[in-house]
Amino acid sequence: MNKKTTIAAIGDIHMNASQHGKWKSIFEELSQKAKVLLLCGDLTDTGDEEEAELLVAELQTVKIPVLAVLGNHDYEKGRQKQIRQILTDNKVTVLDGEAIVVENIGFAGVKGFGGGFDRYMLSMFGEDAMKSFVQEAVNESLLLDRALARLEQEYSDIKKVALLHYAPIAETVTGEPKEIYPFLGSTHLVEPLQRRKVTAAFHGHAHAGKFKALSPAGIPIYNVAVPVLKAQHGNETSYALIDI
Repeated sequence: MNKKTTIAAIGDIHMNASQHGKWKSIFEELSQKAKVLLLCGDLTDTGDEEEAELLVAELQTVKIPVLAVLGNHDYEKGRQKQIRQILTDNKVTVLDGEAIVVENIGFAGVKGFGGGFDRYMLSMFGEDAMKSFVQEAVNESLLLDRALARLEQEYSDIKKVALLHYAPIAETVTGEPKEIYPFLGSTHLVEPLQRRKVTAAFHGHAHAGKFKALSPAGIPIYNVAVPVLKAQHGNETSYALIDI
């Protein structure tokens, strides 16, 4: 019987000065329950390095490996490289097309991008700006596919988990206005998950979305944005615990 690994996952912390001290006890608590912590983007509120510094100070109570992807808020001021460096310098592994093995699970991560879902997915047609928008989602899906492929090549039987910010399916953004679906995720992102037979995937970004849904191939997809987690638990609990 395969040993299960408990994963803690959180998205959309949106760290700022008003949250100083809020997360330390939460991080300490989940460290006792899980073997790895996933942070699914929008780690900062306005993409400021000071916000990243505040977050890593809160993360000092975490005693388990921390893996992260950045979100759109972390790109707001064009300081994403600096934010990544601050996190990396404080023992957070930031994934952007990379993969890593922790607790005998292979984790691959990308930020992802928008573009819409299924038959309403935007096509690469028309103005250059529209083509660039769609190409960004394609590029992110290719980065994810390559990261998962490397795991397959190096570890033939390993379980694979994907870490995203944008949603790979429409079902976990249900509850958001349909008018903004093209900005919440893209079906391009679910294609590598299914091709590489991922065990589960985690994302954030859609604050009014749904906690869990299945991809067309039956892969569990979890929306772990903090507002979604609070609605799911009916209290202030701000992380998900999933056994893989």
